[in-house]
Amino acid sequence: MENPRPEKVAVVDEVRERLDGSDGVVVTEYRGLSVSALSELRSSMRGAGGSYTVYKNTLVRRAAAELGLEIEDLLVGPTALAFTETTPDGEPGDVVSVAKALRDFAKANPDLVIKGGLLDGNVMDADGVKALADVEPREVLLAKLAGGMQAPMAKFAALLNTLPTNFAYALQALIDQGGAPGAPAAAESDPEPAGDAADEADTPAADASGDDTNDTPAEETPAEETPAEPAAEADDATDSGDAS
Repeated sequence: MENPRPEKVAVVDEVRERLDGSDGVVVTEYRGLSVSALSELRSSMRGAGGSYTVYKNTLVRRAAAELGLEIEDLLVGPTALAFTETTPDGEPGDVVSVAKALRDFAKANPDLVIKGGLLDGNVMDADGVKALADVEPREVLLAKLAGGMQAPMAKFAALLNTLPTNFAYALQALIDQGGAPGAPAAAESDPEPAGDAADEADTPAADASGDDTNDTPAEETPAEETPAEPAAEADDATDSGDAS
C-alpha cells in the first residue's frame, strides 16, 4: 500500500482540526452553483461567523473516521463544508446564524442543497439543520432573557423602595400605641393621673390629722404644767413659813 501524498495528509489534518474545533458544521452540495454564486455564499458565511470550503469526499471521510464521526452518508456528490468560526469583528461564530445564512441563500439559489451537519459532535440530518436555522439568533435570545428578568427585578426594586416608608408607618403606629421606646406621650401621661390621685388621697389624711380633736391635746399640754405653778407657790409659802 502506497503512502498518501503529503498534500493529502495536510488536507486531512486540516479537516480533522476544523471538524474538532468547530461548534457546528453544515454539509452541503454545491453542484450547479456558479463561481460568482460561491463567492457570494462565502461572503455571507463570513458575515455570519462561518466559512465555506470545498473538500474531496475521500479526505473528509478519512478525517471524520479519525474523530469517530459517522457522516459518510452525507458525503455524496460535490461537497462543501460550512464551519462555525469567528465573525470579522473577532466574535465567536454562531451556528444558528450560519445555518440561517445557508437556508436563506438556498431559497434564492436552489442549486445549493443542505444535506445535514454536526452540532457539538452530534450528527444532524437536513431537517435538523433547517430547524436550527429557525431558532432565533443568540443576541435576540439574550435580549429576551434580559427583558424577562427586567420585570421581576423592577418589581423587586419597587419593593425595596417601599420598605422605608412602610417601616416608618409601622413604627409610628407602634409609637401611637405606646409600644415603642420612642413613645413619650403615652409613657409620661400615665404617671400624671396617678400623681393627682395620690395628692387627692393624701389631702383627707392631712385634714384628718388637723382636726380640732387631734389638736386639743397639743393645746392642753401647757395646762398640764399649770399645777407646777401652785407647787412653786407652795414652795414659796413654805419658805415664808420657815422664815417665820
